[in-house]
Amino acid sequence: MVKNMAQATTPYDALLICSFGGPNAPDDVVPFLRNVTRGKQIPEERLREVGEHYYGFGGKSPINEQNLELLSAVRDELERRGIELPVIWGNRNWHPYTVDTLRDAGAFGAKRVLALVTSAYASYSGSRQYREHLAEARHELGDRAPEIDVLRPFFNDPGFVAANASAISDAADELEGGLAGAHIVYVTHSIPDTMQDASAVTGPGYREQHEDVRAVIDSMLSLGLAPVFDSSLAYCSRSGDPRVPWLEPDVNDHIEALAAEGVKKIIIAPIGFISDHMEVAFDLDIEAMATAAEHGIAAVRAATVGVHPEFVSGIVDMVIERASRERGIAVEAPTMGEFEAFPDIAPPGSCRMRHGEATGIPVLAGDQD
Repeated sequence: MVKNMAQATTPYDALLICSFGGPNAPDDVVPFLRNVTRGKQIPEERLREVGEHYYGFGGKSPINEQNLELLSAVRDELERRGIELPVIWGNRNWHPYTVDTLRDAGAFGAKRVLALVTSAYASYSGSRQYREHLAEARHELGDRAPEIDVLRPFFNDPGFVAANASAISDAADELEGGLAGAHIVYVTHSIPDTMQDASAVTGPGYREQHEDVRAVIDSMLSLGLAPVFDSSLAYCSRSGDPRVPWLEPDVNDHIEALAAEGVKKIIIAPIGFISDHMEVAFDLDIEAMATAAEHGIAAVRAATVGVHPEFVSGIVDMVIERASRERGIAVEAPTMGEFEAFPDIAPPGSCRMRHGEATGIPVLAGDQD
């Protein structure tokens, strides 16, 4: 237990919120998408087609404002606990870029930074790709780069799980009869089957992580009694070559199937996302809700964890927990569900894009790989 809260986050000089990024204005959209798809040879026409999703929201992604809200909420929680730790923010694909944020942090004296990746689940796109990104930023900064540690994937952290359960419960109150007779459609971002297989090599896979969260939340909402609702896991936002298998079912196909089974009301629960960015705002709030309405299903969408107090408190708990271990203090990581907490340092071969395919790309928090 930490007695002196002022030292609770030692040896870290800053907490970096490392996110995906998104455009702030219409002129940003295509350049942003070029960054996202760099090296994938996506035609310009396709980028403009995808860009229409953003133009429908004024050419602006909601993710940036939500990251600022998260940054502010984490700062407030640290201050409430009497902890002085700067919280900074950097993105992979748009301003503020991570490398610029780290350059500024180094200029102000930061020697060691702890990074929180805004993805709760372990897979190539949700964890390893960010670790590659952070390694690239350190390489670019050279001797000016601070040392960087990365917080473990937090899908089974009690704060994250509880915040999702609370959001689903609140959404159920909007349906006639509440949870009784409802079907909870848990939703996350789809990934290629090969990426799923690679995620399961050194621990529970991406799909299994989500299924574990689903089971825990179902139990919480049932209050230990026989559930009065059903649930399932579906996916959204697949992209790329349609011949490449990705995790299924697609949420829209799944809603159609539920309608055919006689389901009359659903709660769409985006447990795979921590904020209402484009995959939520377009794929779920527009497309999935339209599919439900088309098939006569009453539907509500649960909030993402956002800045829910239990989620924010859980982030700070994880920061203190990791800092304690770095000071040599044995601290257990509390979890909910079947699986143990993921290790601080990723084991060799974990979360590659494809199992057995070593790219040679430098990576942090597991560089023996």
